[in-house]
Amino acid sequence: MFQTLRNIFNIPELKRRILFTLGIFFIYRLGAHVPVPMIDREALAIAFEMQKGTLFGLYDMFAGGNFGKATIFALGIMPYISASIILQLLGTVIPTLQKLQQEGEEGRKKITQWTRYLTVGISALQSLGVAAYLGSLEAGGRPVVPGGATIGFYLLTMITMTTGTVFIMWLGERITERGIGNGISLIIFIGIIDRIPWAFLDEYRLFVEGVHGIIRVLFLLVLMFFSIVAVVYLTQGVRKIPVQYAKRMVGRRMMGGQSTHIPLRINTAGVMPIIFAQTIMFVPSTIATFLPEEWELRNWIHMAFTYDSFIYMFIYGLLIVFFTYFYTAIAFNPVDVANNLKKYGGLIPAVKPGKRTSDYLDNILSRITLPGSIALALVAIIPTIIMKYAGTSYNFAAFYGGTGLLILVGVALDTLQQIESHLLMRHYDGLMKTGRIRGRTRRM
Repeated sequence: MFQTLRNIFNIPELKRRILFTLGIFFIYRLGAHVPVPMIDREALAIAFEMQKGTLFGLYDMFAGGNFGKATIFALGIMPYISASIILQLLGTVIPTLQKLQQEGEEGRKKITQWTRYLTVGISALQSLGVAAYLGSLEAGGRPVVPGGATIGFYLLTMITMTTGTVFIMWLGERITERGIGNGISLIIFIGIIDRIPWAFLDEYRLFVEGVHGIIRVLFLLVLMFFSIVAVVYLTQGVRKIPVQYAKRMVGRRMMGGQSTHIPLRINTAGVMPIIFAQTIMFVPSTIATFLPEEWELRNWIHMAFTYDSFIYMFIYGLLIVFFTYFYTAIAFNPVDVANNLKKYGGLIPAVKPGKRTSDYLDNILSRITLPGSIALALVAIIPTIIMKYAGTSYNFAAFYGGTGLLILVGVALDTLQQIESHLLMRHYDGLMKTGRIRGRTRRM
């Protein structure tokens, strides 16, 4: 292990990229302690403690805890992610965007630029909403905005938070360009990692107070280990479809003839189904917080959509299965894959090119997506079960599954793969001498 770390820092470019990425992390976490002006932070902390089971609690996780502290990075990178998703979805129905997506590097640059503009617009609107939300919050009769939500407060909050989001977006792009890994994903990753020490401190406090015995603590740690292993397998699992390319003459050289495969992921949609499902499931509870306390409807919504109720978990699981199929249909187009195979002389053995190939791929993808979507739903519900029946804290249970663990595993594997690629390219051993990271190539 120490030799591997020494090898990493023996490569000047890799060393420079890793140190640059760590420097960006430091800047990002520094901004997490700079609050928006005109906010009573103590009153905000008390008021936000009651918002963990709502849409605001989900948003706070993606913002790395900055939303609950009302810092300059309160919006996090979510406006950029929302803009990317919007453009990706519009690309399936708007011919202009479809054409840009197929134009290669130039088209990608244009879409990236449009994503930036849309991010600024979404950030401005969301920051105004956050300003109105903060202005309405109270903690025991103590307003979060002591001077009241004036026009000056609205403008200052909008400018500060929009600028913070644009700066985070710029930091993420710099990591992608000059660091190691996907910058936007790593920004979310580091925000979730920041919660780990506090999660284990919560569990340690329960152990010291005698709430949890040593047997329960050991059982929970072993269960966490197997949960992480299961998520790794879910993230890495693929069905390989064999492809054979026909030989052809290009000039005086014989090209093609090789065998390869199309990797169809069990979880093509990634973490997006859980995000969509969580967003929808938190909407009723969020709306209920604004209803008068004497209304029976408010109490019924809170009971039915409490995170540990059977109704909540059942609907939540169904939504995840639905959105897994929905997002998989957007992310993978079997018709395009079949057309590309036919164009370059590739074929799947025993399957005719063209429509038969696209139907075959669609059928295989539908079959492997079903167990993948059910596994994804189980991963999403596990933290709720752990919190309800094991009596763990909210922060600790979140690392048994759900959005946070899927993001941590996915980003960690992607970053390790990039580090390993640098090592193998310079004839060093990989990060692991046994096992295999997806995408790792053999040394000849």
